[in-house]
Amino acid sequence: MRLRHRLLLALDVPDLKRARSVAQAVQGHVDGIKVNWPLVLSAGISIVRELADLGYVLCDFKIADIPNTSRLIVEQAVRARASGVICHAFAGEDSVRACVDAAGSADVFVVTELSHPGGQEFTSKFSEEFARIAVRAGAAGIIAPATRPDRIRSLRGIVGDRLILAPGVGAQGGKASDAIAAGADAVIVGRTIYEAKDPASAARMIADEIRSIAVK
Repeated sequence: MRLRHRLLLALDVPDLKRARSVAQAVQGHVDGIKVNWPLVLSAGISIVRELADLGYVLCDFKIADIPNTSRLIVEQAVRARASGVICHAFAGEDSVRACVDAAGSADVFVVTELSHPGGQEFTSKFSEEFARIAVRAGAAGIIAPATRPDRIRSLRGIVGDRLILAPGVGAQGGKASDAIAAGADAVIVGRTIYEAKDPASAARMIADEIRSIAVK
């Protein structure tokens, strides 16, 4: 993953026409597009192939299954030209390794803890072990919450130079600048961009905020 803007768009838009419009509008202001089930279930896996023409596509399938099923899911995502996938670690290290092996040259990112308040009920209690699993399995990086920058800072000490992507900026209350200052390599932003009247302008403002921190 090449991080010029240190920003990814979470395109959680089930309407195909609107998804296309937003994706094209932010091109040049984001480093990639994260695709989750709302859009894929609506438009089909072909949307991954289509968005891949614009650049980096991260399939946020949050894979959490036995190794064989995890492998099959990753293979389908990569076949559709995904550049990366997201999996959970709570299914076990063998399942994460299956994702990494199946991904080949594509990236695998491991969720350490979810960014919403409920993420503190269970996932945050095991996030450091999840991060260690990501390292041992050879994942490209982890997903850590922009809503809790202190957790990003702690997890950075575990994953070293592996990438940290931080969701939860904007609608969930996280700040891009706080996440980057805490050690995130990039933030993932959804509603603040795709619900804006001018998605390109919204993306550019976030990228500018990130840039102001990065140059300090």
